[in-house]
Amino acid sequence: MSKAVEQSHQLSLLDSPLIGSVKNERSVMVYNFFALTKEKRTEPIRYHDGKVTIEVKGTDAGIATIYDKEFLIYVASLMVDKMNRGEPAGPSFSFSGHDFFRVCRVSAGGKSYDRISGALERLQGTQIKTNIETGGEGTDEWFSWLKTAKAEYRKNAKGEKVLKRITVELCDWLYRAILKDNRMLTYDPAYFDLPPLEKRLYEMARAHCGNQPGFKINLEKLRLRVGAETDLRQFRYKLAKIAEKKNPLPEYGFKLVNDPNGEGGIKGQRTQLKKIMVVFWRLDRWREYDVSRFDVLDD
Repeated sequence: MSKAVEQSHQLSLLDSPLIGSVKNERSVMVYNFFALTKEKRTEPIRYHDGKVTIEVKGTDAGIATIYDKEFLIYVASLMVDKMNRGEPAGPSFSFSGHDFFRVCRVSAGGKSYDRISGALERLQGTQIKTNIETGGEGTDEWFSWLKTAKAEYRKNAKGEKVLKRITVELCDWLYRAILKDNRMLTYDPAYFDLPPLEKRLYEMARAHCGNQPGFKINLEKLRLRVGAETDLRQFRYKLAKIAEKKNPLPEYGFKLVNDPNGEGGIKGQRTQLKKIMVVFWRLDRWREYDVSRFDVLDD
C-alpha cells in the first residue's frame, strides 16, 4: 500500500474533523468533577449538597484537570455531530490530534504529544462515583471517564513522537447522558482561552441562564459548585477582580451584591460573606437586567 493510500485509509477511519459547534453535557458543566489547576492534585474531590453527591479520586498521576476536560468536550461534540447526521453513535471515537488542538485553540507544537498522553492517563485513571442519573439509569459504582484510551504515533527524522490518531471509549455514564438525555449545550469558542476559574464561571452561567435574562446564586454555593479550593473570603476577592474586567466571560456578565433584592454593591461595606449573592446575566439581554426579579438558583 502506498503512503498516500495509507494516509487516505487512516483519515477515513477518523471521526474528526469536528464540523458542528462545541457542546457539552449539562451535568458535567453544572458540577465540578475536575481539578482547577495544571498542577497535580491527588487529594479527592468531594461534593454533597443534600441532593447530589460526587466523589472523585485519582491515581499517582493525579485527578483529571479542567484542561483534560477539553478532551471530553471535544469527544462529546464529535458524538453530537454523528447524531445530527443520523449516523450510529457508539461510545468509541478516533480523531486526529491536529483537529483536537484546532478546536481547543492550542498550539500543536512542542510538548503536544506529552500533553495528550498525560491527559489520557488521568482521564482513564480518575475514578468517579455519583448519584447523578443519566439516561434514566443510576450506577452505584466507581467509573472512569474513559474505558480505553490509545494514542498512536510515528517518529519523525528527529526521533520525536508525532501523533497519528487518538482512540478513546467513553464511560457508560457519560455516553448515556449524551445519547439519551438531550441536555447538550453549545460553548462559545472563547471558552478555551479562559483561565480555570473563569472556565467554571462560564459553564455555570451557560447552564443556568438558559432562555432567561439572568439568575443569582449564593456565594458559598457557587464556590462549592465551581470547585474552588480557596476559602470563602479569597473566593470573593477573586470573583471581584474578575468582575472588574471589561469582558470577564464570553456572552455573560456577573457581579457581587449584598442585597439579593437590590443593587447594593459590596465595595466599602462590611457584610457577612454567606449573605453575598453573585448575579449572572446574558449580555444580549442586558436591557432586561433586574436583579430583584432574577430567580435564585436552588437546584
